[in-house]
Formats: sequence, structure tokens, C-alpha cells
Amino acid sequence: MPAPLDIVADPRWRAVVERDPAAADAFVYAVVTTGIYCRPTCAARPPRPENVRLYADAAAAERAGFRACKRCRPADAPASERRAALVARACAMLSDEDDPLDAAAVAATLGVSLGHLHRIFKESLGVTPGAYARARRSQRALRGLASGESVTRAMHEAGFSSSSRFHDAVARRLGVKPKAFAKGGQGETIRFAVGPCSLGHALIAATAKGVCAILLGDDPQTLVDDLRSMFSQAELVGADAAFEELAAVVIAHIDDPRAPLALPLDIRGAAFQERVWKALRAIPPGETRSYAELAATIGAPGSARAVARACASNCLAVVTPCHRVIRADGGLSGYRWGVERKAALLAREGAKV
Repeated sequence: MPAPLDIVADPRWRAVVERDPAAADAFVYAVVTTGIYCRPTCAARPPRPENVRLYADAAAAERAGFRACKRCRPADAPASERRAALVARACAMLSDEDDPLDAAAVAATLGVSLGHLHRIFKESLGVTPGAYARARRSQRALRGLASGESVTRAMHEAGFSSSSRFHDAVARRLGVKPKAFAKGGQGETIRFAVGPCSLGHALIAATAKGVCAILLGDDPQTLVDDLRSMFSQAELVGADAAFEELAAVVIAHIDDPRAPLALPLDIRGAAFQERVWKALRAIPPGETRSYAELAATIGAPGSARAVARACASNCLAVVTPCHRVIRADGGLSGYRWGVERKAALLAREGAKV
């Protein structure tokens, strides 16, 4: 602990004066005139430096005879730990398969406001509580379908309140209808190949009808697992020499999406999705559209959100160029294979964003 005269020269004193958030859990300061110790971020008026003592933690301050401030509660766990524990409890409640709660009920149970729960959830996980709950519900439904449950049973077991929401959730996540996923490509043989490309790795898969999946990612095994989840009942066969040539052509197109490419495609989606995907393939390289503009193109103005969901469920990367759809303000929004890849593709095409 610095002597009182050295307090002003100590960088921790500046953190106290400025209430530096980065120092919130780094140390505590005590005030000899009040007998109280605080966090550096405490909203109380800063004391005179000659009355301050600095301690490494709450335990050291209490050994010196000081008591914790009731305002900033420096004896409690660090804010980051409290936030992580709160998010973990919220996740458990939202994921409970027997009695899942909605976000409002979770907030009330945890004793926080709904706004606070949304904020810390988004900061910690990058999604809202509602989006997390929907994703978990979709995972339960897909697990049920993959295990052989009927579409109706999987829907009810997962907690969907209506068949339309269930069908939309499954189609949005996989790009196929629930019945198609439940069949899992039963009776089909799907050839596939995985190879490195300038965007990491690409998996190309095809049925007898045509290319059914072009997936991008960092890990080849993860891409194969994704393909297997889409076609759980199909026979997956590693590529032969002829298919390797096809895969090389697709990878070359990924590396240069401006080059024309004509491929037979096996497109599997709901009617609305297929309309969106067809419109995507009509966008020339180097050009972009907003979700609202794409909605107008397919004759469904006002359906921008549904268009965005259809783009997110596209499983034919680059060939069906959902990377050419951006926000109305020109910003890049989400992309199934990562915003960085979206930006790279647009840059290669010379698009102005």
C-alpha cells in the first residue's frame, strides 16, 4: 500500500478519480475518515487523496478494519462473474425441455428487468434471449426428427405453438421442409468433396440431379457433419476423380465469383425460399440489393424479414449469391458463413458497399 503522500502519483488513484470501468474489479480503495472501502467505479464523491488507502482486494481492506460500501458492494463477486452466472442461469431456464420460460418470465425469476437481461445476453452471447430460445427449440425439433419422430410429435415435443412457426423454423435453419429433413435424403446417394479455398474450406455435394450443397467453413470435419445433419438418411460417398473435377470448378468460382458458372442444381426449399433464391441468382456480380429491394423483385413487398430468413437458409454458397444482399443503409448484415467471407466476396466482385 502506498504511503498517503504517494497516492496521487499512483495510477490507481487516477482510476478512482475517473471511475475507470476497466479497473472496476482490479483493486479497492478505503477512506480512513468513513471506515468504508469501495470499488474504483463507485458513484460516491471521490475522497481527499490523503484520506485514501489502496488495497488489492476486499479481504485485505476488511483485515485492515474497513467495511464494504453498500452502494458499490465491493465484497461481491466481480461484475463479469455475476453477469456470466446470470446468463448461465437464464440459458438453463430458456433451455429447460420440460418447462422452458420465455424471456420476460426468466427476467422476473432472476429479479432483473427485461431490458437488462437483453443487454447482458447480447453482450455475452451475441444474441437476444428470444433468439437463443428459438434456436434451442429448433435444435430440439431437429433432434426429434433425426431420431425418427413424426413431424407432428417433433413439433409438439419441441414446444412449438403452431405448425407454421415450426415449419418456418426448420426451413430457415436447414433450407428444407420438416418432412424432407425427417426423410433425411433416404434412398439417395450423395457424393461430396471438401477442399481448401481462399475462404477457408469448401464442401461441395451433389445428388444424381445436381449440386445440392456448397458449404463454407474453417474445419473440414465440421462441414461434413453439417452435410450429414442435412441428409441424415442418405448414403454419403467420397468423391471420385470425375466429381473432384466438378469440385475444383466450384472452388475456382468461389475464388473468382465474377466468372460465369453453369451447374445443374438440386434445390430443396419451401416455395417462398425458392423464389428468393432464384432472384438471388439473377443479381449480377458486382451489384447488391437490399432485402426490401429483393422482396419487391419477387412481388412480395413488405416481406424483407422473410427474405432475410430465406437468404440465411441458403445452402448453396456463392452459386446462389446471398452475399450480394445488404442492409438498406449499405451495411453488411449477417451471413451464414460469416460476415468476413461476405465482405471478401463482395470485394472480389468490385461491389460498392
